[in-house]
Amino acid sequence: MYQVEAKNRLQSSIFHPLLREWHSGNLQITPVNLMYPIFILNSPDEKNEIISMPGVYRYGINHLEEMLKPLVAKGLKSVLLFGVIDDDLKNTFGTNADSNDNPIIKALPLLRKWFPDLVIACDVCLCPYTNHGHCGILYDDGTINNKESINRIAEIAVSYAKAGAHIVAPSDMMDGRIGAIKKALDNVNLTNKVSVLSYAVKFASGFYGPFRDASKSSPKFGDRKCYQLPPGSNGLASRAAARDVAEGADMLMVKPGLAYLDILRKTKDTYPDYPLFIYQVSGEYAMIYHAAKNNAINLKDVLLEILTSMKRAGADCIITYFTPYILDMLIPKSKY
Repeated sequence: MYQVEAKNRLQSSIFHPLLREWHSGNLQITPVNLMYPIFILNSPDEKNEIISMPGVYRYGINHLEEMLKPLVAKGLKSVLLFGVIDDDLKNTFGTNADSNDNPIIKALPLLRKWFPDLVIACDVCLCPYTNHGHCGILYDDGTINNKESINRIAEIAVSYAKAGAHIVAPSDMMDGRIGAIKKALDNVNLTNKVSVLSYAVKFASGFYGPFRDASKSSPKFGDRKCYQLPPGSNGLASRAAARDVAEGADMLMVKPGLAYLDILRKTKDTYPDYPLFIYQVSGEYAMIYHAAKNNAINLKDVLLEILTSMKRAGADCIITYFTPYILDMLIPKSKY
């Protein structure tokens, strides 16, 4: 039987109207160009503010509908989900990354029911679910077991897909994980119903600190420099994107945002046919928030300038914690 080459599979890129818009290109900043990251707790009734990210909360499932309803009414089109679980639920294999107790697994069918037009992406990684805080399965000496890692990442991606995710977004940066996910989705006949957004060009960055607080995912030892990219690397960034395109990624991401606009432009120039996402990460959010809070900048003006620079550099969609604020900015103001 003839097998379609991974990068030539197109149906996973066009099964939903929003995916088709991302593939069509857009120079104007609209709700189509925004994706809202949301942290979901395993305690359904809990809601707490993230100290290092003022104004951003972790939500139990029972708070999600109330929180999202006004945002969807203002035009929110897509979200990116992150699970947050208690330390006593973590282990070396990340069992609760896709168990029946996982908050993402529980939230997906509810979100699909409450907001049938909302596109739901799920971050796929092991760091929030392992007791060591690394993004893959480890050998006894603490180094990454890449083969076991990508098998596990693919399992998690399939579990999210079966639960209702439109998009699975692997952020682990393991070699071969896009191909493993695509094969696993094909095995359960979901290849043309679930899109893969690859964190293709993800740098080992100091801007991730507040996120690790938010998701309780800081590594317990060492760092992630052996699998995330060196900040000064051009060549590895190009190779990482090429690797994921060859393995069948439907969409690509550069992360972090503002410090890597040159990489964003280069990636877009190299792969103009792929929707390109940029993640305005937690450290960027915190810097802008605190500068505005202390009257060093005008939040609306500076945020619009940054969003414009990201669009100019090639971003089709911006993942940002400022999404609720931006949606309000985009609402036309009456002349009267």
